[in-house]
Formats: sequence, structure tokens, C-alpha cells
Amino acid sequence: MPAQTPDTPEFYQKRLRPMRHPRSIVLLLLLVAPAAAMASTHERQLANGLRVIVKEDRRAPTVAHMVWYRAGGMDETNGTTGVAHVLEHMMFKGTPSVGPGEFNRRVAAAGGRDNAFTSRDYTAYFQQVPKEKLSEMMQLEADRMRHLTLDANEFAQEIRVVMEERRLRTDDQPQSLLFEHLAAVAFQAHPYRVPVIGWMSDLENMTVADARFWYEQWYTPNNAYVVVVGDVDHQTVFQLAERHYGALSARSLPVRKPQDEPVQAGIRRLTLKAPADLPMVMMAYKAPVIRNVDEDVDPYALEMLSAVLAGHEAARFTRHLVREQRLAVNAAASYDSTARGPGIFYLYGSPSEGKSRPQLEAGLRAEIAAVQDRGVAADELARAKAQLIAGQIYKLDSMFAQAMEIGQLESVGIHHTMNRRMIEKLQKVTAEQVQAVAKKYFRDEQLTLAELDPQPLPQVLRPRSPFAPRH
Repeated sequence: MPAQTPDTPEFYQKRLRPMRHPRSIVLLLLLVAPAAAMASTHERQLANGLRVIVKEDRRAPTVAHMVWYRAGGMDETNGTTGVAHVLEHMMFKGTPSVGPGEFNRRVAAAGGRDNAFTSRDYTAYFQQVPKEKLSEMMQLEADRMRHLTLDANEFAQEIRVVMEERRLRTDDQPQSLLFEHLAAVAFQAHPYRVPVIGWMSDLENMTVADARFWYEQWYTPNNAYVVVVGDVDHQTVFQLAERHYGALSARSLPVRKPQDEPVQAGIRRLTLKAPADLPMVMMAYKAPVIRNVDEDVDPYALEMLSAVLAGHEAARFTRHLVREQRLAVNAAASYDSTARGPGIFYLYGSPSEGKSRPQLEAGLRAEIAAVQDRGVAADELARAKAQLIAGQIYKLDSMFAQAMEIGQLESVGIHHTMNRRMIEKLQKVTAEQVQAVAKKYFRDEQLTLAELDPQPLPQVLRPRSPFAPRH
């Protein structure tokens, strides 16, 4: 099944919805946002520790049902990297009562769609189906939460699929490979240094026993939560959850010991030689993430700085580096203020023909220096703020997106009801705060810089493996 792993900066980049009137008063966005996006949620915890979160949305007779496990790439250990994602694949290989592949067939027969994804912080599974099929989906998920069949033959086939996925999505993709190398250098102690897909050596030596051990460790109701959004009554959902999930027993969880990243004391540089069309520069600055929604300030200002630099077509990077100076064919900034582990603020791009990687590095640095020295104008901040907050609100315009928002916040330890408060905090960011974080965090002591040195592309493409992932 698909694994949307955060192995490229694009995973973190916000998908901002264009605004026709960027100078509109930001507070009006809350008035025109879909009512369902601001609707309240209902929550109950079962006796076995499973939390059930329900958001009623009556716009269509459908429901999004998601199961989130608080276990992802950062919980793995050396020698078995990638096992969280491998188990995600194995979760579709059946139980004693549901044969291999039957899960997907039942969802399709119900008129729905399903999928799964693994990240550094969590693993999640979802189905979007007609509302009357919710009970059946809960039954299927509860079954594989406890009774997964981990067959050695099925594993042997699926691990080859995962290895081919790594080849296609990382080894054969120079930008993804560059990001993987950058993360491995930027982080020395924290497990964020390891790719979610895993190192190839670990995949080659992984066994079904490794997947079984991971499953027994983390796939328990007291390490999971269920999110349901759609045309439902919350009390009915709670009853269904009790019926299907309530009988599952809780188990003791491993102790998660801190793996704090040491303070970086100087710039780190690396160069990757790989077949590619274009060179690339990628700059990663250590930055904080939200730990206290109300008290934190800097993460919100960093979100706004990202929007000022690259949040829309008229933002600084596109306007200055791409259009005016013709220094880059593309340039972007990327920052996610929520994560279980430490944060990174990325600047990256590819130089135009006739321009060098050092010239692009200098151009990216100059844009940061301009904010540090002169700050941002009021109208520029207003436009970036409108774009960013509109994206935050309108991404909740579907049931699935609402379920994702709830689940992702919970995965990093932020209660889902704090979402509106986070939007309010973004609205209050000042130009002075944006300038302050530019000065505070964009220093060489906190920088890891990676360059892609493009090599000639192979004349003959590698033949597609019969085990190539179909997602």
C-alpha cells in the first residue's frame, strides 16, 4: 500500500490555495470558511485505552474512518530501519478471517476507497465509504489490529516490493536521494536521520520476525486512536467503536527514551554525485517546532517567514531569484511547525543554465539577509498571512482532510481542538517577529548544506521490476 513518507522537503511544503484578493482582512477568512471545518468534535476513550474522535459533517452521506498508530520511523532501531513501512504493507496480507487482499476488495465492494501511509511520527490507515458501511470498516480494522497473519511467503514477496519502491522513489530520484543524505548529516543522534523507507541493507536482511516484533510492540489499542469524520451521529460511532474495538486487550508499551539531538556547533556540507538533469542546492537550518500552542511564538513566525519567502507566486524567491535575477529555475522554502522530533527549515532550488550552485547559495542567503536587515513590509506580510491562513482553513474542506488534520495534530502530542488556536496565533504574527526569527535561527552554526552535482544520465533506463509498487 502507498507510503507517503516525508523523505523530500515537498512533503512538508504547504499546498496554499490562491486568493483573488490577498489584501482582504484575514479575519474574514474565518467567516467564509466551510462551517464543517470549524465544527466541534466529540471524544471518548475506551477501557482498553483506544481514543475515538468524531467530527460530524452532514454535507454528504459518506464517512472517513482512520486508525492512527503512534509508531513511525523514529521509533525504529538500527538494523531494522523501514520496518514500520514494511508492516504497513503487511497489514493488507490478511487475518485468519480475512484473506490476503480481501481487505481492499471489501472496501471497493462497499463503494469506498482505502489506503495507508507511514511517516517518521506515525502510521495511519483509512477508508472513505458510504456512511452505512462504517461498522464493517471498524470490524475490518479491529480484526487486523490484533489478528494479523504474518506469513513468511507473503513477507518474502512484499519485502521485494518495498525494496523496489526504495529504488524507484529514492535511489533513482536525485532530489530524494539528496534529501536523504542531508538528513543523515543534519541529525547525528536523533532517529530523524534515518529514511522512513529504510536503508537498503536493512531491507535486504529484514525477516518476517522483525515485522512481527514491531506489530506486537506497537499495534495495540492503547497506542492507537480512531478518527471518524462524516455524516454520522457521534453517540452511534462510540457504540460501534465499543462493539468492534472494545474487546481488544491493551498491552504494555516499550519505554520511549529521549534521543535528543546535540547542539550543532558549525556548518556541515556535503556533495552528492548522482545522475540528474539539474544541479541542486538544499540548505537545512535547525528550527523549533510547537511544543506549547499558547506560549510558543517562534514556530508561528517561522511559518510566516516560509510564506513570505515562497508561499505564493509573487513571494520573494519566485519574484527575485527566478524572475528578476534569473538565478534559479526554481526556488522554495519549506517548514513544518509540528513534529514529534526536532524541526528543520529548508531552503532549496536549482540554478539556471549558466549559473552555479555557489551563486544560488549566495542568492538564497541574500534573501534571508534582506529579511534580517530590513524586515518585511506590512502589505507583504498581509498577503503572506492571507495565503497561509487560507491554506490552513480551506484544506479542511473535505472529510478526509479534516480527519487528516485531527490525526496529524494528535500524532505530535497536540490536542486536535487546538487547531483554531493555532490559526489565531498565525494571525497575530508581527513583522518584528518574522525578522527576529530570521536573525535567530538562520546562522551557519545551525546549517547543513547539501549540493547535488549532476552526473550524466544513463543511456538505457533500468528495466521495470515485476515487484515494482503499484501505488
